[in-house]
Amino acid sequence: MGVPWPFQVRCLHLAFAFTVVILVFFFFSLNPSTLKPTIPPTRSFLTAETRMLQGNISFSGVHNGTSSEVPPLPQISAHSNHTTNSHSPTLDLTQGVPAQFIYEAGHIDVSADVCPDLGKNVKLLIAITSAPSHDSAREAIRKTWGSFARRKDVAIAFMLGSISNETINKKLEEEQNLYGDIIRGKFIDTYDNLTLKTISILEWVDNYCPKAGFVLKTDDDMFINESRLLAFIAKHNPEQKTIYGRLAKKWKPIRNKKSKYYISPQQYKPPVFPDFTTGPAYLLPANLAKPLYLSALNHTYLKLEDVFLTGIVANGLKIKRVHAPEFLNKRVPLTPCNVQKDISIHMIKSAEQFDLWKKLHDIAKCKK
Repeated sequence: MGVPWPFQVRCLHLAFAFTVVILVFFFFSLNPSTLKPTIPPTRSFLTAETRMLQGNISFSGVHNGTSSEVPPLPQISAHSNHTTNSHSPTLDLTQGVPAQFIYEAGHIDVSADVCPDLGKNVKLLIAITSAPSHDSAREAIRKTWGSFARRKDVAIAFMLGSISNETINKKLEEEQNLYGDIIRGKFIDTYDNLTLKTISILEWVDNYCPKAGFVLKTDDDMFINESRLLAFIAKHNPEQKTIYGRLAKKWKPIRNKKSKYYISPQQYKPPVFPDFTTGPAYLLPANLAKPLYLSALNHTYLKLEDVFLTGIVANGLKIKRVHAPEFLNKRVPLTPCNVQKDISIHMIKSAEQFDLWKKLHDIAKCKK
């Protein structure tokens, strides 16, 4: 006699329930780490950086001032205004943060055509740091001393960072389409990121213009006498490991936390900075771009870009810094003689560029 069908149904129900229980138990017993989704590259970078901030990644080999000791681990600060990389958490730079964990390599706008054939025939590349909103300053330069870029042995480019203002970004796209002389790095364009801007220049030179003779790093509020600069270059060998400019000696770090220029002992411990060339304008051989760039990434970040790069980093590489009096790098009376005899004048407004350009060529008014 066969098994009654109601008993068969009950057995099936029990088997099904048992199977469900087994599956549920198996699911909850799984290690959560085996269920991780694929992480996009940007999020992966952030995860690594977060681990670094939590202390799981050491800063071995990073230079803090004149020593190679590991700086203290930085802390994420909710109120700090030291914003750096657009992908980074807000960092308190005063804790001592290695530049390699702040700087993101690469460029949004490359403008490689600024330097044809990797700069093979370029005697002088002028890299001008500028802010995204300074379109009038860039235009004034292009119409005055920047017109030297028409020469095949001179190249000029503007280095900018990134911003979120869509109106300005649209204007920048139009400007870039018109001139093709804008380079944009992958960092937020702020005062605290001036060092990132110059590091970005060095990376760009290494990638797109390494065969040039010299690089002048300058700002968009400078007047540059390029005839004098080219004459200066003709007297110097680009194979020499030397940076030329207005030399600053025995400057001390400002330890006042309320100061805009505050530098903590964690960032730089010694009481005096190495000699450095001031930031408004300095000249270096293009072949120094690569060693300066690579070495900068292994130093504790300072927002004082001239102190950091031409002082601390250059000093570590045994690169000479030489005072050249023609680099004024300050505001002076805007007389024809001052304009004609010197290489760089600072704090020049956009409208004044045209007046100085005229005085540069007004030889009769300069009594020698």
